Amino acid sequence: MNGNDTTARAGQEAENLAARFLERRGLAVIARNHRCRGGEVDLICRDGGTLVFVEVRLRRGGGFGGAAASITPAKQRRVALAARHYLATTGRHGPDCRFDCVLLDGKNVEWIRDAFSAQ
Repeated sequence: MNGNDTTARAGQEAENLAARFLERRGLAVIARNHRCRGGEVDLICRDGGTLVFVEVRLRRGGGFGGAAASITPAKQRRVALAARHYLATTGRHGPDCRFDCVLLDGKNVEWIRDAFSAQ
């Protein structure tokens, strides 16, 4: 197994953990890994009448600033691009939307609601 396989598996496990975490808090996961040219959304959830686009970040150590520091403005733009694509391709224009982050640093899980706006 090479490093890319290990990284991909860790990312998938992080997304599964984040999905369970959010579901226990009342959100419903309706899609995973929505991709388009130039962007991706890890999880798409419904929180009441709000559509929630979730970025999941895993960092095993704080040597590079932790999970929150890895969500750069460029990353935010890529998530927003994929969210717009999802809305356009599914026809879901009516509900309110927000961008959340689930940060996994070691054994700590942090949920940041309304973490950033579409750019």
